Amino acid sequence: MDIGTMIAGRTSAEVISCGVDTPVRDAIAILADRRIGALPVMEHGRVVGIFSERDVVYRLASEGDACLSRSMGEVMTSPPITVERRTGILDALALMTRRRIRHLPVVDGEAMCGFISIGDLVKARLDEIQSEAEAMREYIQTA
Repeated sequence: MDIGTMIAGRTSAEVISCGVDTPVRDAIAILADRRIGALPVMEHGRVVGIFSERDVVYRLASEGDACLSRSMGEVMTSPPITVERRTGILDALALMTRRRIRHLPVVDGEAMCGFISIGDLVKARLDEIQSEAEAMREYIQTA
């Protein structure tokens, strides 16, 4: 299965994001209110960075509460690591493991068409494994 199949039915409008001018304080409020771990940071319709819980922790540790009034453009992790619709689930999981990240924007050219978490990928992979196991059980029972 690829990422495109996994996100079929989702729209990019469902992705919660923020702009490069959004203050850190506001982005933290979005993360908390929506109970999410990261936000894609957008500029002129394309993803230019990621702001995650880790970014909050690192900035607070290094700058204290002075970072709360800075903008996303100053504190986001950039450039973002992205995947395309045709990327396989296992390839995306390997990328996340290798780069030690938990969220990936899905892009189609320069336009973001989705945003996935490691939890999304693990669930999709488990669903695949369960389907394969069921197919094997059916095959064995009819053989």
